[in-house]
Formats: sequence, C-alpha cells, structure tokens
Amino acid sequence: MRPVVLCFSGLDPSGGAGLQADIEAIGQSGSHAAIACTAVTIQSSQQVFGFEACAASLVKAQATAVLDDLPVSAIKSGMLGTTDNIAMLTSLFADQIIDNNTPFVLDPVLVANSGGSLGDEKTLVSAFRKLLPYATLVTPNTHELRALSGEQDLHAGAQKLCAQGAHAVLVKTSHDFDSGDIEQYLYIQGEMVHNSTLLRLDGEFHGSGCSLASFIAGRLAMGDALTDAVQAADSWITQTLQAADVPHPDDAQAQLIPNRFISF
Repeated sequence: MRPVVLCFSGLDPSGGAGLQADIEAIGQSGSHAAIACTAVTIQSSQQVFGFEACAASLVKAQATAVLDDLPVSAIKSGMLGTTDNIAMLTSLFADQIIDNNTPFVLDPVLVANSGGSLGDEKTLVSAFRKLLPYATLVTPNTHELRALSGEQDLHAGAQKLCAQGAHAVLVKTSHDFDSGDIEQYLYIQGEMVHNSTLLRLDGEFHGSGCSLASFIAGRLAMGDALTDAVQAADSWITQTLQAADVPHPDDAQAQLIPNRFISF
C-alpha cells in the first residue's frame, strides 16, 4: 500500500504549482497525495491576479475527513493564504489531531513564484512562527527565510528558525543570484549536516519549490531519512526542470512548467 501524504495547498489553474504540483510530485515519489484545498487562485503560469482563501473550518473539515479515513504518513503544507488557516493547521498539531510524530514539511509560501501577493506578509510571518515547532523540515526560498528569521545571512537565518523550533531547514540560494550554480544547505537542529550544488538551468520555472517540498514529503512518508529524502529530491527536481515545457516557445521570458512525470 502506498503511504499517504496529506497536503494543504491552493489550486493553481495553470497546473504549474499548488495542489496539482503536489499530487504529481508525491505520486512520483512513490506515495499517494490527499489534498485539503486552502484557496482558489486566479493565475497563469506567469502571474497571480488574485485568490480567494477557503474558510479555515472548510479546510479543517477536508483534513479531518482524510485523517479519519486514511493512514496519513506525512503532512505537507504550501499556500495557506490566511492567518486563520495557519492557526487551524497549528491547532491540528497542538491538539494532536495530527500525530506529532508524523513528518511535516512546511513550505512557508508568502509570495507566488510567478509574482503576486498571496496574503499580507507581516501577519502571515507572525502566524507561521507558531507553526515552526511542528515542522520536521522548512523549505523557504531566500525571501521567505529572511522574512521568517529576521536575518539577512542565510545560514544565520536557518539557525534562527531551528532555534524557534523547526527541526530542520533547507536553505536554497536559487532566488539570490541570476547566474552560477545553486547551493543548498540542510540544517538539522541548527547544525549544517549536508550541502549540495545543483546546476542552474536557463529559464524561469513555475512550481519548482512546491514540487521539491512535496517530493521530500513523499519520500519521508516512504520511510527515507531526512538527508536521503533531500538528496533524492535534488536528483528528481533537476530532471523535471531539464524536461520543463508548455509555455509558448517564442516567449523567452515565460516561466516553464516542470515535467514532473519523470521516473524516480
């Protein structure tokens, strides 16, 4: 039986990011994705035009229906959209509706990769900090890491999030530079335990961050150790980006959609 990953994420009509990315990435990891939809966005592969968040009571009802029905082996959250939704997920852990031993990958989405706000950043940051102690792994981009930690240095920021309760933080430098290879650093309980260098590919990609986080969650559900799950995700995401496509080939500025149907 495939292990189940329960994802909290929003609908992206373009299919590049959000819950569709979660479903595809987790499926490729070997696990099964169950979804609690947190919001419906209005977006293309290039831009976010708006969104409407689901009420926290509705998201909770979706999640508890899954938890009562399926043996959930991991949790992944992406776009939560409102402080109410973040507080609701925090309460599921605090009230042990979700077993606190369940691996939880927190992708603290503040702004869509394709541009556009997904909520008021200051209030979202404050709410996310209360969720950090339940996270097995936090996978922020550099903007989110600095916003959550209050630190400009990425390594200091990762250590700060661990000090605030996160078990581990995956630092990714992809948003900091336009050229050069991408460096990744895995911190567990404040100590850097693994680093890797990923080839920076030409172009911009829509949904790479949520795909990476979801694949890691899927591998944790499969029983991988955290470092092994991150290494497997590095290899897989590189292949998906090398095969990315869909937007019109004449648009040099277009964000490409990862081809997540790459066998692991």
